[in-house]
Amino acid sequence: MFFVQVKSRRARREAKIRRRLQAANASIGFSGQIARAGFPGKQSAAIVLLLLLLLSFGSRSVAANWQSTLTKDPPGNFPELRPLRATYRFGWSGLTAATGEVHFARTSEDRFQLDGTGRTIGFVRALWKLDVNYRALAHAETLRPVETLQTEDYRSKKIATHLTFTNNGVSRARTEGQGGSAGTKTREFSFPNLFDLHSAMLYLRSQPLSDRSAYRVVVYPATSAYLATITVLGREKISVRAGTYSAIKIDLQLNRIGKKLDLQPHRKFRRATIWVSDDADRILLRIEAQVFVGTVFAELQSARFDSTRS
Repeated sequence: MFFVQVKSRRARREAKIRRRLQAANASIGFSGQIARAGFPGKQSAAIVLLLLLLLSFGSRSVAANWQSTLTKDPPGNFPELRPLRATYRFGWSGLTAATGEVHFARTSEDRFQLDGTGRTIGFVRALWKLDVNYRALAHAETLRPVETLQTEDYRSKKIATHLTFTNNGVSRARTEGQGGSAGTKTREFSFPNLFDLHSAMLYLRSQPLSDRSAYRVVVYPATSAYLATITVLGREKISVRAGTYSAIKIDLQLNRIGKKLDLQPHRKFRRATIWVSDDADRILLRIEAQVFVGTVFAELQSARFDSTRS
């Protein structure tokens, strides 16, 4: 009887999620909105990848002179991340909907490189097919971004985004479509000292991250720039698939930056909480984000380090 009840609850939960997915897809284009939301399609790892980077965040009222509030501290002296291979699971409303893998290393050109893959799985894939590949390079000394390459392969189309960063801004080339119907659009965004998702992560983990400290940086993850406000809420224990960790709990909020450098609320994202390990590695353990379709999450399943730091 117990197993029948568990199976029944699971079936009802999956049916409910399926109805919400179909409703979102029918009314506003579910896959397109997830992609445009900044997870992370875009961040994933990508959803960290997506979600990374899923990775978009809520809005907050800020002063008109917001540029003067940006964090200007140089990279901190916290030890750099060891070469790492990690796997994550991603989901919505408690259901695993995608899996991803990331590989981080320092290259011979003295750059940090992050490679990520992600894909929807199970019945979610039957409704929304998505495969993501992500690569990002950052200067090991300055932690500034060099370039980002990202491809999103949907059932009926493919999107490739290439970001090239300089000290003064970013150049974006975005190709959408397949075969002869594919078209490329370019865009320039001028703003000094931009981060992408990868370099923002490296910069923030290098900082002291003392309780109640706050950081404000401008991030360009894929198609738009955002003012990200990061606040350290405190320390606590957290259990994920990979184990139980002492963790740093962080609040993330985001405002979109318009063409005239005006701040705009993010319509699809409410707020996010991130936990990173409170140790010498500071790896991502879990993300919980309140977005337009409910609560989405990314959680560490496994992590394997090289025996020595680079």
